Amino acid sequence: MDHVIVNDVGPRDGLQNDSTLVAPEDRVRLINSLLEAGIKSIEAASFVSPKAVPKMADADQVFAALDQEAADFSALVPNVKGYELAKKAGARSVAVVLSATETMNQKNINMSLDETISVCKDIVGMAKNDGVRPRSYISVAMECPYEGLVEESLIESLSATMFEAGAQEVIIADTIGAANPAQVKSLFNRLVSEFGATKLSGHFHDTRAMALANTWQALECGIRKFDASIAGLGGCPFAPGASGNLATEDLVLMLNDAGFDTGIDLEKLLKSVALTRQLVGHSVGGRSMAYLTRGVVNQ
Repeated sequence: MDHVIVNDVGPRDGLQNDSTLVAPEDRVRLINSLLEAGIKSIEAASFVSPKAVPKMADADQVFAALDQEAADFSALVPNVKGYELAKKAGARSVAVVLSATETMNQKNINMSLDETISVCKDIVGMAKNDGVRPRSYISVAMECPYEGLVEESLIESLSATMFEAGAQEVIIADTIGAANPAQVKSLFNRLVSEFGATKLSGHFHDTRAMALANTWQALECGIRKFDASIAGLGGCPFAPGASGNLATEDLVLMLNDAGFDTGIDLEKLLKSVALTRQLVGHSVGGRSMAYLTRGVVNQ
């Protein structure tokens, strides 16, 4: 039975893009509930300016409260200062974000593509030297909201650049949920042929209800690690109306039913969904929730 790693990004990517400000101690509660459900890979926080992203304030408190041996906890770091803060807080794994297009980098972080590549390479190199596991997102990997479709050759080149810099993993991100399964098949077959499946993972948004289909196609290409967000938390500020990340419960339901080994207990995961709803104070949940909670009152 093939094992698939589900990396829950809800405590970071999900809450960062939600309308509700969740206190650090409650973010820790959410992380611990995910651990209880069997999730062993979690993006716990981002080390960014609290003025720019108040919802990720006190990331050091979150990491201080975690049992680092319990799971692979990662931190998003946008710059060298963020990396230094993450390292000081005890993060053993960090991720940088490299947008694939010039305009997306300018709009997102006010840097050119070349400048962003340079910063990401610097952080990855520092992490490698410090014994911290470096990973790199390549966002808008299929389509950019400003420049349209992205050439596969560019994603291959950017992936090669980050691997050469020392990244142990490259996460291919359909940031705005614009991809379709045919695109996913073509791109991932190309990347797997060049880099191997074990060094790649997928991050799909469900804007057009294709996240599971895209995930399945990546599975067929050999990918065995995927990001998902508990209760479908999150969204994308660059895609109005985007419904957010692929919901963890939807992904786990599909994987478990299809015979993959995730190590995740769906019933316990539903408790994490309920806690998420309590923390954010509004309706949340993946597309499968009506099925998963059939006959359950006040779930």
